[in-house]
Amino acid sequence: MSLLVDGYNLLSAAGILGRGVGPGTLQRARLALLNFLAESLEPHDLLQTTVVFDAADPLPGLPRVLSHRGLTVRFASQYDDADALIEELIRTDSAPRRLTVVSSDHRLQRAARRRKAQAVDSDAWYAQILRQRQERRQWAPETPARPPVPLLAEDVNYWIRQFGGPSLLARLIEDESANHPAPSDEPPVESSPVEESPPDKPTADEAAQIGNPFPPGYAEDLLEDE
Repeated sequence: MSLLVDGYNLLSAAGILGRGVGPGTLQRARLALLNFLAESLEPHDLLQTTVVFDAADPLPGLPRVLSHRGLTVRFASQYDDADALIEELIRTDSAPRRLTVVSSDHRLQRAARRRKAQAVDSDAWYAQILRQRQERRQWAPETPARPPVPLLAEDVNYWIRQFGGPSLLARLIEDESANHPAPSDEPPVESSPVEESPPDKPTADEAAQIGNPFPPGYAEDLLEDE
């Protein structure tokens, strides 16, 4: 089944866009969303997914279509807005009954239903993706293979992904510290546990207890970097 995503609408539903964002923050927010989708969708779904963003004032040389980790990304630089481009993609889709449009925009939902495509609110779809991520973590092996020791700082993010979360990584570090004590002439190094990021509440109430991959205040963090 093909997937057509209203990019900024989903960003808003994910809760990572605040007020006063500029070109730099939007670029990073888009990248965060695309990486989230690439890591959440099944490989065969990635190749059939298109994400559309507005581009009223595109930067010189900005491509209208690009690929990101299997996703097709389109910018509506030659349209009034992203909605106009999404409507055209719905209208020209060769198999609309197999198309799912992710947007809370009623205009796009009506366009999808006219062609017998499925329309899903962005917050409901986002909550569903969070549930699927949680289920995959629950079914993941409990004791994955350990990384080489010592654990380098630049490897932390990699092993967090490989080992299923900060809690498992903290347990690993504690085990390795016990097995490899510091030399007797130096004070022992105590590893600091990696704190669990508190879950952020998705827009849909049914997803209130599911861990949000975007940390609270993510948009504010972006603004501080500017």
